Amino acid sequence: MSDNVVRLFKETTPAPEAPSAAPSAAVAAPAAGTPSVPLWVRSARGVRTMATHERTKTACRAAARHGLYVLGGTRIVARRTWEGRTASRYERLLRAAEAAGNMEAAAEWEERGQRFRQDRHRRRMDLLTAPMDAAKGIAAGAGIGAGGLLLVGIMLAVANKDFTDIAAPTMAVIELVRWIVVIITVTWGPLVTLGPWAALLGLWAVGKHQQAAPQWALPANARGGEGEPITPSIVVLALRNLGIAPLRNAIKEMGDAGASMLGPIRIAGCGVEVDVTLPSGVSTNEVQGRRRKLAENLARHEHEVFITIPQAARTVRLWIADSGALDEPIGPSPLTTDQDLTANYKTGRAPWGQDLRGDAAAISLYQRHLLITGLSNQGKTAALRALALWLALDRTVEFRIADLKGAGDWAMFDGLATVLIQGPTDDHVIEATEMVESGVSEMERRLQAPPGTVFPPLVLLVDEAQVAFMCPVVDGEKRPYGGSKATSRYFMATRKIHNQGRAVNVTLWQGTQDPTDQNLPKLVREGAHTRASLALGTESQARMALGDKAVDGGAAPNLLRPGLDKGTLVVASDGIEIPAGQASITVRTHYIDTETAAQITARAKAMRDGVTTLHVIERDQDRDPLADIATVIADTPRVLTQDVLQRLAVLSEDAYGKWTHADLKRVLDGTGAEPYKSDGRMVVGRDRVARALTNHDTDGSASADG
Repeated sequence: MSDNVVRLFKETTPAPEAPSAAPSAAVAAPAAGTPSVPLWVRSARGVRTMATHERTKTACRAAARHGLYVLGGTRIVARRTWEGRTASRYERLLRAAEAAGNMEAAAEWEERGQRFRQDRHRRRMDLLTAPMDAAKGIAAGAGIGAGGLLLVGIMLAVANKDFTDIAAPTMAVIELVRWIVVIITVTWGPLVTLGPWAALLGLWAVGKHQQAAPQWALPANARGGEGEPITPSIVVLALRNLGIAPLRNAIKEMGDAGASMLGPIRIAGCGVEVDVTLPSGVSTNEVQGRRRKLAENLARHEHEVFITIPQAARTVRLWIADSGALDEPIGPSPLTTDQDLTANYKTGRAPWGQDLRGDAAAISLYQRHLLITGLSNQGKTAALRALALWLALDRTVEFRIADLKGAGDWAMFDGLATVLIQGPTDDHVIEATEMVESGVSEMERRLQAPPGTVFPPLVLLVDEAQVAFMCPVVDGEKRPYGGSKATSRYFMATRKIHNQGRAVNVTLWQGTQDPTDQNLPKLVREGAHTRASLALGTESQARMALGDKAVDGGAAPNLLRPGLDKGTLVVASDGIEIPAGQASITVRTHYIDTETAAQITARAKAMRDGVTTLHVIERDQDRDPLADIATVIADTPRVLTQDVLQRLAVLSEDAYGKWTHADLKRVLDGTGAEPYKSDGRMVVGRDRVARALTNHDTDGSASADG
């Protein structure tokens, strides 16, 4: 057997040509001992290459697609014809209404189906008598027609005085019938030939319009690509393929009317919104738990689909973004475009950004404690600062700020805030704690004021508050500054302000990273009226940031994309307009860079008479900088500014040890005792300071009496 195969192979293999005297360099002779490749092997390789080529695949897909269009169109036309001739449509819609629990709609469809059956029965009964009625009609019509032609002929003969014209109308009709028969005879053959092709073309057109072919046969731009418009059928198909058996079975029972679960699809900003009423046996949290799969079924990324729970029972609200729309930046903040914009703490709303619909998202800050959380470098400080920049345009608001990162993000508030602490060390935490405690003292003073007293707003702002909660330092009485126990100074100060501060316009704003029970205690989290979160790592962190109610209602900052969704916040607050039935709203905040923020604070400073910013807290006693300046220069008519700074540092290292010429100038600006040049050097005049101090004391007494 093997010998025959070898012999046959030799006979069918062509002999190699003799090598030429000067072989081409491009054609090298096979190396000694290297077997030549048989022709049938090369042919098989060529066939395989041709069969697997992309053009071949595309051609095969196209042929299969257009053939399946015809089959799919036939199925669609047959189903339409069947539904038009029977009551199956009404039965299907009746089952869909029953599955959705809508008994009123079910009763209406049952009534419509009954009317259809009655009309169909009447038409069938009419068909039984139709032949006799048709025969009578034809006979009567023929008689009337013949009589009419005869009457026309008689009139024509009388008019022409020719007896033969009596038959002229009848002969004309006969000739017309003959020509009709001739025309039909001539055209019948082509009609019979072209008719089936025209029918196939019509079926193909129906199938192509409905994309009635498997996904693998469709062209690339029609196989569920990104950006596909959202239609009821796409939403129903996405829900059916979620892997929830009761939902899938209910949709199958509804047939193609699964869209009866859907409310109207509404344009909502850079996407669409639709309410889905789930069939009995399917819970809303089952759909929420499959957000990624639902998004992929809708040809979207996970972050482009949001699932919330409206007020209606067994209903989920889907917001589906246009593909790629959420990656586009939003417009600039009104704070940067409107140079005349002002703020009103009580009645105004801060322009924070846009919601997913593209509408402006504005939030009220009136008597609301604020907490913003998120992973590092997600825009927390920028989001917090945007609110402070707007509120700074209300000249009645006082800021006391502690930035425990110390990177200069709040430096533009120097000369605007009465206290500005910047730095990450334990000493800065101590100062921040004492700043908050001073807010507690002010709150208690206000609480003891006569009823009806109106107090200016005081905002205590601590950025990177987790540094304060994690501080291990203890004071002289062995009380820790950080922690979450009743002995913790920072924790207890924040709790006191949360409990009673809002009643006298003392509010606390905090920004913190990566919330845990250690760096953001539960009582502090729950004391904030406005809670907002940027991207987080886990659902448990989302619950810490926003609370169980918001997360159970669909809030999911843990599903935001770190780095890609910078500045996107999930907000739970009664200070911002949230759609009815939802517990939170997603806001894409405006970004205001540091240089622009400095320009805004410059406008805010121009609205004020001048603010002295303290960079350290006076721990020993409450100090009056102007009085201390008067004290240290009381023995000399004029003192160099550098000497004034040195004397102040000696008087109180804690209060004035880090003062600069700018600090001294800020204290004296607007008092009439500003530094001036004498003999080419800047000095402070004793008499001027004394007059300024007298005026200051008089104003303070008048204010106290008022």
